[in-house]
Amino acid sequence: MSINKIGFICVFSLFFISACSSDLFISHTGNMPSNERISQIRHGHTKQQVINTIGAPSSVVSLDKNTWIYMSSSIKRVAFMEPEEVDRDVLTIEFDKEGKVESMRRLTKKNGKEISVSTDATQSLGNTPGFFEKFFGGVGGYSPFPVINPKNL
Repeated sequence: MSINKIGFICVFSLFFISACSSDLFISHTGNMPSNERISQIRHGHTKQQVINTIGAPSSVVSLDKNTWIYMSSSIKRVAFMEPEEVDRDVLTIEFDKEGKVESMRRLTKKNGKEISVSTDATQSLGNTPGFFEKFFGGVGGYSPFPVINPKNL
């Protein structure tokens, strides 16, 4: 193989690799209302007034139905590299027991904290089944027909 062919293959390969790696995608996700609409929310507004003004929340806190969260984020992806969050915007609205706006808080990516996921295993306390219980524990437990209790008749 001549030097010219090897040079051509190297230049072509570099061109091909650089073309693939310049794919840049920025995706926007979430439901963040505009600043104009957010500024219309006042202390004492009801949940229905909030929905009419800025729309339904992205999420409602499951343990506290009186905390609504509106959020959006922008994520940058470059070819095969790990995605990177460029921007994050979170609005939390807390309602009192009567369903009226008590407080509002706005957070951005600057306010956030990086949390690393722990790979530690949590030890569960309880019964550890032995060999026979694992393999024969379900024998006789399946009944294709409902069991009728004569006391309920």
